[in-house]
Amino acid sequence: MAKELLFQASPEIAANDNLLKEFVAKHCKLSVSEIQQVVVLKRSIDARQKAIKINLKVVVYFKGEDFTIEKNTLPEYKNVSHAQEVIIVGAGPAGLFAALQLIELGLKPIVLERGKDVRGRRRDLKAINVDHIVNKDSNYCFGEGGAGTYSDGKLYTRSKKRGDVDRILKLLVAFGASNEILVEAHPHIGTNKLPQIIQDIREKIIECGGQVLFETRVTDFIIKNNEIQGITTQNGDVISANKVILATGHSARDIFELLDRKKIFIEAKPFALGVRAEHPQDLIDSIQYSCDFRGDFLPPAPYSIVKQINGRGMYSFCMCPGGVIAPCATSPGEVVTNGWSPSKRDQGTANSGIVVELKLEDFKPYAKFGALAGMEFQKAIEQKAWHLAGQTQKVPAQRMVDFTQNKISLDIPKTSYVPGTTAVEMGQVFPGFLTQIMREGFTEFGKSMRGYMTNEAILHAPESRTSSPVRIPRDNETLEHVQIKGLYPCGEGAGYAGGIISAAIDGEKCALKIAEALL
Repeated sequence: MAKELLFQASPEIAANDNLLKEFVAKHCKLSVSEIQQVVVLKRSIDARQKAIKINLKVVVYFKGEDFTIEKNTLPEYKNVSHAQEVIIVGAGPAGLFAALQLIELGLKPIVLERGKDVRGRRRDLKAINVDHIVNKDSNYCFGEGGAGTYSDGKLYTRSKKRGDVDRILKLLVAFGASNEILVEAHPHIGTNKLPQIIQDIREKIIECGGQVLFETRVTDFIIKNNEIQGITTQNGDVISANKVILATGHSARDIFELLDRKKIFIEAKPFALGVRAEHPQDLIDSIQYSCDFRGDFLPPAPYSIVKQINGRGMYSFCMCPGGVIAPCATSPGEVVTNGWSPSKRDQGTANSGIVVELKLEDFKPYAKFGALAGMEFQKAIEQKAWHLAGQTQKVPAQRMVDFTQNKISLDIPKTSYVPGTTAVEMGQVFPGFLTQIMREGFTEFGKSMRGYMTNEAILHAPESRTSSPVRIPRDNETLEHVQIKGLYPCGEGAGYAGGIISAAIDGEKCALKIAEALL
């Protein structure tokens, strides 16, 4: 009978099927010939000791047992060409997984995406990287697949209580992702692979009778007696439906402004803001693995760190081993950073957002903007960075130790940030309280991770789009907006998710609630 085992093995053994089988045979006090197959279910790294171990959960199939690896397949999606229609605003993970769930339940999704399809976005990404031109509808944040498509496709989430994480991962595998995302403790698809998966999801939606409309930006909501009736697009077209999922992502400022202008209740939400720090990957490897050379059997090392500084959390965010820093502005006249890694994480640098928790009281200088105060705080920092960097997509930059010592770095090396850097004292970018917290925080980081606090590390500013600065309140039971019936705020932009997996889960939840109301 097949048997599940939990144990630790060396990186070399964990990476080699034959060595792993020999190790398991010895563990079970059997000969290798008695073991048919060892299938790894879960894998994680334990680097707490100098001798690094791999934590493994495996299932062992013995000789003579039936052995088949279950293949992840798609649900039996219905043809919904003539079914009742539901509008979905936004084709990020929340919107796309909401669409798939609606189809599974027999409803027709009409997905409206302000940006271009996943392939068409590439020209606009080149324009921002090379020519410093920002397309407000097509960029790293806007377009098919949402912000995660070209910024890595990280799938790790702590939000398991929110829903069925494995269901989302298995759907991604069925659409072409590697089976490894079901195994790794911190799964990630990679920017080089995710676009094809996103395209395949869209083609399935269309094949089943749904619609996906690109370059279709919502400019108004049609509301009567506090009930949604449909939307208006930038071309003046009206699309009618009495159920609308609003899944526009954390950077759709025009949607927040539209809601505020129409007196649809929204509220300011705390978020986190800071810089993106880039180190040589070899340096992070040496710190995390306590070795001079990582070798062939360990992946590029990530890190996760958090400190309390003056009553606020300062922590690493969206850490990218073997990755690069990208320009993620969504409007001309602002600078925004983010990071991503290819699937192999084989670049020579590691980067991470290093951000500080903000509080609602920090937004008081922008109180006149009401619920949009946090957004205006965020916007002001991004615009200041743009001015300080010469009104281009170059990014204000400073060596880490120089930042803590309030010294401009005159010899910043070339970093992975393609548009380039401008030497700036970061205190000019951020409010004084935020600068002081980060200066103290990096010093504390250096005490916990020996070697982390170094002038080899280059800070890029700002990392400002960690989450939405606005929450769109909804009823806990129906998931409808607390004021507008039939409007379903969803995902990161509404303040109910924090990444690809949690956004996808939230999209499915909203679709299920709509089906309950309609079917």
